[in-house]
Amino acid sequence: MTERAKFQLKLWGTRGGLSVSGPQFVEFGGNTTCIEMRCGDDVMMFDAGSGALSAGAAMAAEGCRDVTLFFTHTHYDHICGLPFFKPLYCKQSQLRLWSGHMGAAMTTRQMLKEFMRDPFFPIGPDYCSAGIDARDFKVGDVLTPHPGVHIQTGLLNHPGNAVGYRVEFGGRSIAIITDTEHEPGVLDPAVLRLIDKVDLFLYDATFTDAEMATYKGFGHSSWQQAVRLAQAAGAKQVGFIHHSFHRSDADLLQIEQDAKAQFAGAFCGRELQVIDL
Repeated sequence: MTERAKFQLKLWGTRGGLSVSGPQFVEFGGNTTCIEMRCGDDVMMFDAGSGALSAGAAMAAEGCRDVTLFFTHTHYDHICGLPFFKPLYCKQSQLRLWSGHMGAAMTTRQMLKEFMRDPFFPIGPDYCSAGIDARDFKVGDVLTPHPGVHIQTGLLNHPGNAVGYRVEFGGRSIAIITDTEHEPGVLDPAVLRLIDKVDLFLYDATFTDAEMATYKGFGHSSWQQAVRLAQAAGAKQVGFIHHSFHRSDADLLQIEQDAKAQFAGAFCGRELQVIDL
């Protein structure tokens, strides 16, 4: 019997907005969004928040030379770790950077140059010795970055746009849905399409339903909406990510308990958590 190819996630950062530290943030971690995915021998990442520092160090120590990085969008909390991603400075490394949320306004390569420049950063991307292949796509495109890996893309409701991804590999599926704001009482059709009968999806659970009105227009959703989406889509599991920097371990443990009472496959994502499908 042939062994199934690895299909694995590792969460290097699960916070949104701002990284945090302190004794109240130990269990769930304090780094901003960075998600590693392994499809067989192929290594992909989604976003490069502050968690990319540890991710890059681990990949360099492993000898990983080939990484494909997809951006949901490029707000600071999702890219602030990129200049500190160790493989960038290894001339044997090959990095492919993909984005699709900016449309005709800016290319992925232009974004990188604008981010890593004076007066915001001491060096530009030309200083990086890795081979960098910056690529652009249109939201709705189906991407095939590696053999056997198929990625559906969809537009999310976020200021400046964001992209949701559904990755299918070896008969299994994982979706990453962050950052997005829902309308009360409405299940976003674009999100439902990406998470339809998915094995696992990660979802922006920055707020609670009770907080949504206060933060209308911020571009984020709630853990209760994640549960409603999971139930409607027939998803097997949903992991909450993009935790508010205000949310302590005790807060998240309570949210996780409340969510599991409604949907057994719900959980709060923890930094360094590894999930195998």
